[in-house]
Order: sequence, then C-alpha cells, then structure tokens
Amino acid sequence: MARLNSLRLVWQAQLPDHTIGVAWSSDGKHLAAAAVSGPIAIFESSQGKAVHELKGHGFGTSAIAWQPGSAGVPPAPESGRDARAPRLASAGQDGKVRLWNEGTEVAVLEGGSAWVEHVKWNASGTWLAASAGKKVRIWDATGTLIRELPLLAGTVTDLAWRPGTNHLAVLAYAAANIFDPATGELVRTFAWKGSPLAMAWSPDGKVLAHGNQDSTVHFWYTDTGADLQMSGYPTKVRELAWDFTSRYLATGGGPMPCLWDCGGPQGPEGTKPQMLEGHDENLTALAYQARGYLLASASVDGRVLLWQPANKKAPQVGEFQFKGAEATAIAWSPDEKSLAVGSGSGAVAVLRVG
Repeated sequence: MARLNSLRLVWQAQLPDHTIGVAWSSDGKHLAAAAVSGPIAIFESSQGKAVHELKGHGFGTSAIAWQPGSAGVPPAPESGRDARAPRLASAGQDGKVRLWNEGTEVAVLEGGSAWVEHVKWNASGTWLAASAGKKVRIWDATGTLIRELPLLAGTVTDLAWRPGTNHLAVLAYAAANIFDPATGELVRTFAWKGSPLAMAWSPDGKVLAHGNQDSTVHFWYTDTGADLQMSGYPTKVRELAWDFTSRYLATGGGPMPCLWDCGGPQGPEGTKPQMLEGHDENLTALAYQARGYLLASASVDGRVLLWQPANKKAPQVGEFQFKGAEATAIAWSPDEKSLAVGSGSGAVAVLRVG
C-alpha cells in the first residue's frame, strides 16, 4: 500500500534544455533522456551517472524508444558491443531514425519526410515503426526496411501497436487506421470526422481510445466497431493511460486526471468519472504502472503526483515538485518501483516509490 509523500528523490541530472522524453531500458539498468534541441543522455539508473552522451538529431530530437527485451542484433565482431543489449531508437527533425547500441550509432534510417515525429517498437522488439508527415515506415531490428504503409490522408499524430498482435494503429485526421505490416493490408478503419492527437490501446487490445483537438475522447470497441465519446474537457486531450486490467482509463485535457470505469456491460456510457484534484495547471502526462494500481500525473505547474485511485477518500499518495518549470515527461521503471520524470528546464530525476 502506497503512503502519503511516497515519492523520494533518488537522483537528479541536467540536460541542455527542455526534456522531450524519458525512457527506461527493458532491464531497468539505464535511463535515456532526450533534449528537444537534439542531445540524448543515457544514465546508469541507480545513481544517475551519465554513461553515454549521444548527438541525437540535428534541428531537434522528437522521440526515443528502447527496444523491448534483449532481441539485439549481433554487431560486427570487431565492434566490441554487447549483442544482447537492447537498442535505443530515436527520431528527429533531421528526417532520420537512428539506432544506438551501447552509446554507438549503428544505423541511420530514412524517415521519408523532413520531420520524424513518432517511433515505436512492437512488443517483441522485432519491428520498429516511425511516422514522418503522412508516411509510416517499418523496419526490422537490423534496420532493414520492411514496409512503407499507404500514404495517410493527413499528418500522422500517433502510432500504437495493438496488444497481442503485430497490427499497428495509425492515427491521423478523420480516422484511426489499423494495418498489418507483414502484408501492408488495411485491417480496420475507425472513421471519425475530427483531429485526433494521441491514442492508447487497452492492455487486452479490445478498446482503442484517442484524445482530440476538440476537447473530447473517442472510444472504439475493436471487435464490434461500436464507439462512445466523452466531452466537456477544459482543453484538448493528449494524455491517456489505461490500468493493467483494462477496466480504468485515465484522461487529461485539463488540470485533473479523469478516471473512467470501463468495466460495466455498457463501458463508461452514462457514468461519471472519478476526478483527481491536486494539480493547479493543465496536465502534461499520465502513466499507470504496467502491473499495479498506481497512477502518476505531471503538469504545467511542475508537480508530479502519485495516485492510488481506489482510495476514494485520499487518492493522492505522493508528490514531487520541479521548481520554476513544467513537468514534461514521466515513465515507470520495469520493476515499477521508480518513476523517471523530466522538466521544461532540462532537469531529469528518478523518484523511488515507497
């Protein structure tokens, strides 16, 4: 059971400027953090020692993602690098996707447009997807191009692999399209007349939710195509997080995390969400533990809050504050005992839970 003020600072480091993302290696031994201007730092996670400083991307880095597991590709024998080490993928405004192994750039991939915005590994770490403008390309772990998907109607705003499958959801104006990258086949289209911004699959793969420019959240049941919409948010919605049971969906779109109970026969239809009060300004990120019940939230006010939503009377159980800068990114460690956070000033911190 988490307790009040259960976020303890373990270490803090500094990037050159605004932290665009933080990501843990699958073994939890390293933490990558990217600055919006380009540089990427890799820290030893227990004490915060910087072990690699990567050049990142000219004009700016936009996303980073560690390869799941240890499905590394054997490097050349003379390289001396660990073949088992997961690779770090990065994307940026130089039109490239870059693969890094133990601090060394091992592949440079062409994104297909001037700005590569999203990069996502599938669950097994065998395929890597990236979006640039209206294009989506998929490579294997060696960096060999497998597929370029059909050109989208608008700029791709998010990518997400469907749990339990190798199908890729691609979010763009007016639709969420689901492709089978092995064949390039369009498996399903969820048409919606609007500008979606971000999406999240439920862990069981049965529901796809996306937050939108018009301050709504749209909600699709993938088996039937039935949909729901939640409206009335104070601002556009970019923050979405599912709990591991696929019952609860946390959404942002304002200063309070909204927790929807999707477990009934009608899902969240006709229900009111649990509202978690604590932040003074709009949220910037939400993250549930992958196998636990704790929810972390970050906001423009620089605060990172830890919640135990099942405790209705006192759901807030931890707090950390960045001074003078917004909290921009959060990520749970693989063992779910630590939380990595980044800030608009370039600060990067690891917090221990409990």
